[in-house]
Amino acid sequence: MNVFDIYSKRQKKLMGDVPDVYQYDNIPGTLRVQIVHIIKDLIGVYETNKSEQVFLDIHNIICREHGILSLGSDISFMFNVRNNMLYTKRVLNFIIEAEEIEQVLDSVELTFKFFEKLYNKGDTIKNISNTIDQLIKELNFRFREHGIGYQYESGEIIRVDSQIIHTEAVKPVLQLLSDTRFQGANEEFLKAHEHYRHGNYKECLNECLKAFESTMKIICNNQGWNFEPTTDTAKTLIKICFQNHLIPIYLEDQFSSLRQGLVGGIPTIRNKQAAHGQGSQPVNVPQYFAAYQLHLTASTILFLIEAEKSLP
Repeated sequence: MNVFDIYSKRQKKLMGDVPDVYQYDNIPGTLRVQIVHIIKDLIGVYETNKSEQVFLDIHNIICREHGILSLGSDISFMFNVRNNMLYTKRVLNFIIEAEEIEQVLDSVELTFKFFEKLYNKGDTIKNISNTIDQLIKELNFRFREHGIGYQYESGEIIRVDSQIIHTEAVKPVLQLLSDTRFQGANEEFLKAHEHYRHGNYKECLNECLKAFESTMKIICNNQGWNFEPTTDTAKTLIKICFQNHLIPIYLEDQFSSLRQGLVGGIPTIRNKQAAHGQGSQPVNVPQYFAAYQLHLTASTILFLIEAEKSLP
C-alpha cells in the first residue's frame, strides 16, 4: 500500500489536527486527487485497451443513471496516456470535478467493481506489484485518513458510522456472507447499507430484517431443522435456533438476555417502524435509529454464523 507517514502528517497528528468524527457531505479535493492516483495505479495493472473499455462502460452507466449526456473533458496533464483513452480521462475528470458526492462515490464504486471482475477473471495483467486488494486497502485508508465515512467492501461503497463497529462487526459479516450459501442474505445486507447511504431509512430497516431472517433460514436448512421457508417469521426462526441448541444449552441462562434482544430487537424495531401502515401521520425513521439497526443486525448475524460453526 503506497502510504507514507510524511512530516506534515506527523505534525498534524501532534497538533491534534486530524478528523475525529466522520463526515458524509463533502469529498475534499485532496482526497479526490489521491483517489485518481490510486485508479491510475489500477489502470497500470491492465492492458490499455481493456481499461479503456471498462471506463467506456462506466461512463455510459453514470451518464444514463444521472441523466447526463457526457462527462466533462479530460485531465491528461496528470498522466502520460494515449489520446485514445478518452473515456478513461473523462471518468477521472468527473471524479475530480463532480459537485454531488453521490456521483463521485458512484464513479469510484463502479471503477473498483469493474476492475475487480477483470482481476478475478484473470485477464492479462502487466504489473502484479499493485494488486487490486492492495489498492482497495489504500482507498479505504484514504477515506479514513480524511474522516470521510465511507468504505469499499464486497463490491459496494458502504457508509461507516463507527470504525470500531465496522471493523469488529460489519466487515467480518460481509466476509462471512460472501460464502455462496449466504448469497441472498449478503444481497439484502448490502441493500440495507445502500438504502442507509441514500437516506432511505425505512427501507434500510426492512432489508436488515430480511438479511437476519435469511441467515437463520440458511442455518436451519444447513442443519436440517424443520421450518416453513415462506411463512416463518423472525420470532419463530429464533425459537427454532434455540430449540436446536444453536446456543449451547448450558449457556442458555447466560444468553437469556441475548434471546430477548433477538426477539425484541431487530424484529420489533422493523415491525413497529417500517412494516405496518403509517396511519394518518407518516413515520419518520431517524438516521441514528437506522444506524443502530444496521450495527445490531451485523453483530447478530456474526454471532449466529459463528455459533453454527461451533455445532457438533
